[in-house]
Amino acid sequence: MFAIIGILVVIGCVLGGFIMEGGNPSTLIVPAELVIIFGAATGAFIISSPKHVLMATVSALGSIFKAKSHSKEHYLNVLGLLYQLFSKMRREGMIGIENDIEHPDKSEIFKKYSSVMANNAIVSFICDNLKVVITGAVQAPDLETLMELEIDTRKHHNMIPAHAVSKIADGLPGLGIVAAVLGVVLTMAKINEPPEVLGHSIGAALLGTFLGVLMCYGFVGPMGTNLEHQAEEDLITFQVIKTAFVAYVGGSPPQLAVEFGRRAIPGHEKPSFAELEASLRKAREK
Repeated sequence: MFAIIGILVVIGCVLGGFIMEGGNPSTLIVPAELVIIFGAATGAFIISSPKHVLMATVSALGSIFKAKSHSKEHYLNVLGLLYQLFSKMRREGMIGIENDIEHPDKSEIFKKYSSVMANNAIVSFICDNLKVVITGAVQAPDLETLMELEIDTRKHHNMIPAHAVSKIADGLPGLGIVAAVLGVVLTMAKINEPPEVLGHSIGAALLGTFLGVLMCYGFVGPMGTNLEHQAEEDLITFQVIKTAFVAYVGGSPPQLAVEFGRRAIPGHEKPSFAELEASLRKAREK
């Protein structure tokens, strides 16, 4: 929603300012310039990107307009799930959660947190690292290193679409110049035409530079930044899980371990101590 608002603001301010200066918006509509700039940008993107990068980028573009930030409720559910898993491990021993992590879709604990279950990456991250924990052969520092390695790998993967879109944006001003130069070439062929014809041709040529710069800094570049923010926000949940895991394996009781996890949540999405207490109390009553 906010991305759409931003696009409308950019278009409205640029066109509004142009009209205020006495410009005619119809002079900005030159389909050939758009074909040159965006066609070349698309071709360059295909040349520079392996198939998996192409697929990941195309898939990620839709999230710019429909992605939602993680809510406080999301983090409370993650911490509640971890609390119940840690508590069961403390009551029944490491082996007590083996069935839960081998078949999370059949686990009564996981079923209580359907919103977490909807994210396969989070469920896999929790289950895979619990399998390491129940071997009994890992210490807290080693577990932290192992989990941090997986998070770094995920970060690299998540950033691929953002970097790809940003590179497209970087090339748009140059492609705008290409369109402008082609326009100048066409204008030179009309050198014997009246001034009004030459003026129109020169204006159309300069429009290529305008469109390339506007698309770079007004639309495509900000889209790359948006994808980067999404990638970073996605990692917060994994950092929270890692912090809670390391605290538990380090000897903290379940409630203190999830409190460590709560401290890793930034911004207004961070639940208060009282909210976490109430959520865990509710979890114990389920």
